[in-house]
Amino acid sequence: ASFAGLLSGLAFSIVLVYRLIVVNFQSWVDPLIILMALPAALAGIVWFLFMTHTTISVPALTGAIMCMGVATANSILMVSFAREQMDEGKSPADAAVEAGFVRMRPVIMTALVMVIGMLPMAIGLGEGGEQNAPLGRAVIGGLLFATFATLFFVPCVFSMIHGYLERRKAHGAK
Repeated sequence: ASFAGLLSGLAFSIVLVYRLIVVNFQSWVDPLIILMALPAALAGIVWFLFMTHTTISVPALTGAIMCMGVATANSILMVSFAREQMDEGKSPADAAVEAGFVRMRPVIMTALVMVIGMLPMAIGLGEGGEQNAPLGRAVIGGLLFATFATLFFVPCVFSMIHGYLERRKAHGAK
């Protein structure tokens, strides 16, 4: 029952976050681009739990939900900056590249701080430390993959989708 509740909570949180981002960005496309880092986060969570021989548990699923939040926040940084660059007249490709360079440091620092903070928990030192270790391991694994996706995959998707939308708009205007 706990697994079903947390898995449905994870799915519900992703849908809720998507809807909140839609309202914030007033776009249906940009929130989808932002959420492109989440499959990588899920893959990182599963991979890291597998590599550390950690079973999926309630703490691991709680860590997955935490990781989704950080991954989404980092992608928002990337996409919002790229949108600002496009509003200043840059092409989608140039805006995505600029966002990748300018927002690289904040994204890496956010993920690194979270990973370093979760490291003692993931190691499982101290009394009952092994009980919370899956939470730390899920967050670390998810952020390793999500950070890579945020820095490289999200800007590529942004460039492709907004490039397509601009070409479509240009052809429709003629």
